[in-house]
Amino acid sequence: MSHEIEILSPEFGLCVMGNAPVEKLFTGTRWSEGPVYFRDTDQLVWSDIPNNRMLRWTPDGNVAVFRQPSNFSNGNTRDREGRLLTCEHGTRRLTRTELDGSITVLADSYKGKRLNSPNDVVVKSDGTIWFTDPSYGIINDYEGYLAPQEQAGCYVFRLDPTSRTLDVVADDFGKPNGIAFSPDEKILYVADTAFSHDPKGAHHIRRFDVVDGRRLANSRVFAEIKEGFFDGFRLDTDGRLWTSAHKGVECYSPSGALLGRIVIGELVSNVCFGGPRRNRLFITAMSGLYSIYLAVNGALKP
Repeated sequence: MSHEIEILSPEFGLCVMGNAPVEKLFTGTRWSEGPVYFRDTDQLVWSDIPNNRMLRWTPDGNVAVFRQPSNFSNGNTRDREGRLLTCEHGTRRLTRTELDGSITVLADSYKGKRLNSPNDVVVKSDGTIWFTDPSYGIINDYEGYLAPQEQAGCYVFRLDPTSRTLDVVADDFGKPNGIAFSPDEKILYVADTAFSHDPKGAHHIRRFDVVDGRRLANSRVFAEIKEGFFDGFRLDTDGRLWTSAHKGVECYSPSGALLGRIVIGELVSNVCFGGPRRNRLFITAMSGLYSIYLAVNGALKP
């Protein structure tokens, strides 16, 4: 499978390198998602949702099962103490893997009703956890378990892990999906992938102002894709947004201008920055895991 780099702006030309190709690191998944890099141990963990497992890649090329069953895990990230946070479709909950390996349930219901199926998650510098809750894990038995939706909608949540207070910060999405903060945390980006099951549904990324670190305001469309939909994304230190985009990865400036594209050739689900200097972009796609070294660095995370 050939991969191409499409440079649409001189700025993107400075982000990529001609001698750093796309590499396929693993093949054999049904639908890869939720990549998270562990800088302290130099390994990448990601989800293979339909196969109900999480995998672990190390730089020597070894791939092993990290957790199986994984409760149809989807998005993953780490909190400020380095603990793994996981969105689980099968159990309709957000969990934290403690440093001793035990698992703590952080959220599984809102106002007495079960969550839909937590999808993607990000942690703010104050320790609060922000996650999306579309219905993908309950609309069939492929990525979870077919079940009725108990929530009145598909929400974006903010969780205070200390008080366990769970608040809805956005309630007007069809299917909220990828989520990430700008480097200064003044902006929150959220993808809406309602188009996946509705030809008239949204297929864009919205951006919000973060007010007092607790609520969102001034919603506006940041970018809209012509074919397919955006899914997961992350930002670099200069605020450029690197996002899954149908069969590739697209890079947008902080103003929303499309700068360039990395063509993968199969459906891409998510990305994350990794490597000791955060200059390697890991890409999860339908059949496996890819990566490419960049001339930019990912926004600092644990």
